[in-house]
Amino acid sequence: MTTLTALGRLIGAGWALIRADALLPREIDPVLPPSARLTAGVLRLAAGKAARQGRPGERLARVLETQGPVAIKLGQFLATRADIFGAAFAADLAHLRDQLAPFPTDQARVEIERSLGRPIDSLFSELGEPVAAASLAQAHPAVLLDGRKVAVKVLRPGVELQAARDSAALRLAARWIHALVPPARRLEPEAFVETVIRALALELDLRFEAAGADELRDIMARDAFMAAPPIVWDGVARRVLTQEWAGGRPLSDPAALDDPAFDRKALADNLIRAFLAQALDHGVFHADLHEGNLFVAAPAGLTAIDFGIIGRIGPMERRFLAEILYGFLTRDYARVAEVHFEAGYVPAHHDRAAFAQALRAVGEPVFGRAASQVSMGRLLAQLFEITALFDMHLRPELVLLQKTMVTVEGVARAIYPDHDLWAAADPVVRRWVARELSPAARVRELAGEVQRAARAIIKLAEAPPAPAPVIEESPARALWFAIGAAVAGVAFLAAVVLR
Repeated sequence: MTTLTALGRLIGAGWALIRADALLPREIDPVLPPSARLTAGVLRLAAGKAARQGRPGERLARVLETQGPVAIKLGQFLATRADIFGAAFAADLAHLRDQLAPFPTDQARVEIERSLGRPIDSLFSELGEPVAAASLAQAHPAVLLDGRKVAVKVLRPGVELQAARDSAALRLAARWIHALVPPARRLEPEAFVETVIRALALELDLRFEAAGADELRDIMARDAFMAAPPIVWDGVARRVLTQEWAGGRPLSDPAALDDPAFDRKALADNLIRAFLAQALDHGVFHADLHEGNLFVAAPAGLTAIDFGIIGRIGPMERRFLAEILYGFLTRDYARVAEVHFEAGYVPAHHDRAAFAQALRAVGEPVFGRAASQVSMGRLLAQLFEITALFDMHLRPELVLLQKTMVTVEGVARAIYPDHDLWAAADPVVRRWVARELSPAARVRELAGEVQRAARAIIKLAEAPPAPAPVIEESPARALWFAIGAAVAGVAFLAAVVLR
């Protein structure tokens, strides 16, 4: 994709937003500074009145729906934050989750047969019309020859080319932002865009999604917070995925939770705990947990689908996350600040006590309060100000984690408006701390280090001799083993002291 093509894509998207009055919508004029208000007025005059009908969310949704997979995914994310953008705005974007225009079933049948390399009737006794259509694919109900009901996911025709165009435009936009907007550089726009593009590329191979769904299904089975349907591996190919039918009702249905049999608080708690258990305990998590990918069953059952975006974090990132959450839970802001410096999230030249003070200003007003009593928009603005004040840069390895945390918190609020995030997170975080930071855990960690040191010593002792003559091997090995034993003895004494 050439730079000129990417430039044309960006200009086209920008002009579509301007024509729909969705870039700087007239509804926000009262809060804009004079210069921005003047700019917005000039743009509206230039664009005319062709597509300005409807509410801001309706206008934005119309544009995003025509701009490809990345734009639609942005709309899906915005739709989870009714608390920030308003209920009407979120509702106007809600259909972008799974109710886009489908492509014909005849095309889907051709793609299924071509991808699987077999006739449809050799695997399915029935294949129905699409029941959900999103940015990259659509889902069809089907019945296997053995009678099991399944969902067959098929990629949209030409979606790979659309994704390539989006990726090129995103890269160009990121370069421009980095070069022309110095304050935005700490958000690492180029690294952020590469993370998004990588996730999108993996979504376009449904074999990866099947593997991720299978892995997370095993992980979810260890807790009762969330479940996932089994994969039907005979129905998996690069552009086709078959999975057993998810039980319950789609959470994207506005009436899904009207039944009084639902325990909405427990359902919101399970969503938060499922995400945290995946991320903290296993380092792998479903990174696209919006309402369109969740099914609910009374009283508090959750089933996840669509595992195209899987997030992963390493052992150290998991530890930092757990300690930061635990510090907020115990209101130990000094420790939370210390962890940020240990992790390198805050540059070392800043004052730890001042950062702890800033964290207290964030934590105290929201701790123990129901979600309905907290302005998430104001909180995010405050967090953004703090990150700027302390030169905090976006961490590319944490992009999917942070995006999922924001999404999950928004969905939990929608399920139960008085949800208490901290109370929901508490048992999972404390469980991790008790297991990983206890004296016994430190002993295990130290024992592991001793074992690794001993193996390194033995490997060194068994290395081929140097060209020059050396003494017999056995005394050397005995010496190395003696050193190893001494190291182990010191480690054992340290373990006893730690205990």
